[in-house]
Amino acid sequence: MKQSLQQSEYAIFSLEVDKTETRCHSVDEIIEYLKTCIDEHSTARFIALYDHYAHTIALPEGQVSDEIRGAKHIIFCFGITLPDPLMMAVRPRSIGVVELADRFSITFLEAPMPVANVAMEKWAQGICNR
Repeated sequence: MKQSLQQSEYAIFSLEVDKTETRCHSVDEIIEYLKTCIDEHSTARFIALYDHYAHTIALPEGQVSDEIRGAKHIIFCFGITLPDPLMMAVRPRSIGVVELADRFSITFLEAPMPVANVAMEKWAQGICNR
């Protein structure tokens, strides 16, 4: 197996949203908002939801921080280009939503496509005062 770096390492985008800064009351409400954003985007396509919290807490060896109350990923793909086989390693995209006592944490990896980053940043910022 060969290991390589493709287009450099990716940065993590993160946004902390106090519960007083949004009308969303749960991870599920935020996920539903993000699904709507994906469905309305011209090239993004919804793939799946993944309940990371439920999966990890159910494992005998699973460990979840006491401050985390819920954690889900919404998985999707922009699919605008497929220039070479190696790009499959960095696709599809996902946005993680974590509920803490007083806030939500929204995270995603930087995409190699600026248009994808702009869309995901806009969607995440739309959670505030939603």
